Formats: sequence, structure tokens, C-alpha cells
Amino acid sequence: MLTTQGRSEARGERRHASAPLSWSMPLARWAAWSAAEDGVPDLAFVDLMLRRRLSALSKMAMKVAHECAGDLAQVKVLFASRHGELNRTTAILDDIVGDQPVSPTAFSLAVLNAMPGVLSIARHDRSASAALSAGEQTLGYALLEAYAQYRDEPGVPVLVVYAHEPAGDRYGPVADDLERGALALLIDANGPHMLDCELDKAVAEGRAGSEHSGTAREDTGHEELRHDGETLPLPAFPTHSRALLHTLKHLSGSTWQAPRARWSWHCHVSAH
Repeated sequence: MLTTQGRSEARGERRHASAPLSWSMPLARWAAWSAAEDGVPDLAFVDLMLRRRLSALSKMAMKVAHECAGDLAQVKVLFASRHGELNRTTAILDDIVGDQPVSPTAFSLAVLNAMPGVLSIARHDRSASAALSAGEQTLGYALLEAYAQYRDEPGVPVLVVYAHEPAGDRYGPVADDLERGALALLIDANGPHMLDCELDKAVAEGRAGSEHSGTAREDTGHEELRHDGETLPLPAFPTHSRALLHTLKHLSGSTWQAPRARWSWHCHVSAH
């Protein structure tokens, strides 16, 4: 549960700047997809006509979503992506500049919540869904929103789907924009693991002029996360998703330093 005055603070209400925001939620399972390592995702579970309309981003997201929740009849979906369907949107803008007609299908699938909508159709599931984007910290804030939704209805599983594609050279250098892939986490009260999360803005505020974390180099330094009264050494990673994947794969902890915040995670077997 939240350690700083309840779930209202998870909705973004004002709190003391020096106190880290911490929360824990049950994790049933997770799935990841790397475009570099895994190639083209198999979407045999999606109708062929619908499958043809999907972008590369949506295909990755649909794949991990199915691996996490394909056996569930109903699940709330929270889709998170830093750039969303930017590549599709850019193509539409190019058509407009070139005085070409814009495809209605392409236009309808260019919005951020296109993927959860298509997933709902493919699953025949009318459960609530939402889409979120928060810059380079999108993944962390998606987990915070997922916790808030879980606390609202603890008996309803929440599927978090994060998918990312780099913005592309035409948009110039974008920090922390290295990896193309997708990650899904199923938050469920009966999950065998607990995912502890912490957002500490005070650490970043005390590092004026600190170097941005978005480099290809993996940081060998360590940070700390308070867990069950203990201080745990945590390896630091250069990207948000790489840090969380390390935590999930190894049932351990990790941290990622953003320009204005430090995010930390710890995954462990539930005590229940």
C-alpha cells in the first residue's frame, strides 16, 4: 500500500517534496517483447483483417498483452507509450503536405488509445481501458496509475501494456529513446509476487546540473530502496524499461535516474 498518506497522493495531489512516494501491488505475471531479439510477433489470435491494420507498435503491444491476459475473460487495460503512434501520424502529415488523401483507417488508428480499442475488439472484452503518456517517465507513471486503478477495484485485474518505438531521426535527438519493444504486467490480487515501487523527486532536486541518464552505457553505480525496513543496494540502468525488466527477471531490485526524479523497483514473492 502507499506509504505517504494514502492513494489520493497517487492521483497527483500535493505532498512534501522530500518524502518519496512508495506503493506496492500484487503481480500475477508479465511478458516482454524485444524487436531486436524476438523479430516479428505472432498474432494468430487476432482476426486477419484486423491484424493487417495494426502498426508495428500495436503488434508488439498486442503480443505481450495476449501472453499476460489471453486466458482472462475480462481485464481492465492501461496502455502506455511515450510517443504512441507517432510513425503513423507522421505518415498522415506527409500525405497532407503532399496533397494526398488521408486514409480514414490510418487516421482512426493514429490516436494514443487505438491499441486498447483494437485489443478490446480482438478479445470481445468491453472492460474499461485508458491510455497514458508521460515523456521519458511514462512507464513509471503507468505503474502508478495502475496502482490507483487496482485500489479502486481490488477484485478486478489491471493489465498494464507499455510499448515504445523511437521517434526517428527527423525529430532530432531524443533522450532515453533507445529501445524498441513492449512490456506487459498483470496486476491481480491473487498474484504470487509483489512489486514495490518508489518515486523520489528529492534525490533529483538535490543534484542540480547532474548528467542526464539517457545514454547507451549501463551505469554500474548503486542506489537504495527501503523495503521491509531494510536498505537494499540496487543496480542502476540507463533506461526505464531496462531497469524494470531486470527487476522482473531476477526477482530483485533496480533503479533509474531521470532528470528530475529517481525511480526504484523491487519484486519479491508475496507473503500471502
